[in-house]
Amino acid sequence: MFDKLKELMQLKSRMEEIKRQLDSETVEASSSDGSVYVKMNGSQEVKEWRFKTDIKSANPEKLEKAALETVNRAIKLSQQLAAKKMGEVTGMQLPGM
Repeated sequence: MFDKLKELMQLKSRMEEIKRQLDSETVEASSSDGSVYVKMNGSQEVKEWRFKTDIKSANPEKLEKAALETVNRAIKLSQQLAAKKMGEVTGMQLPGM
């Protein structure tokens, strides 16, 4: 039983280290038309957001679509980063990541 508790404590420590790494690593995404840029950390917090176009003269629907596309792309990249880090600890690759 003590061995299992020790393993759990080691796993907890490794998971905390992964969380720190994910907080410090970033992914970047841009919309397909280049009008929106997002930088997000591995914990899926948006760290930077830029519009590379004049938003006053931009088509609102097109800009909204570009923003959604970019955020969703950044989230996927962040999830892939997290899955990679988790795989390093568990030795398993999560399907779909």
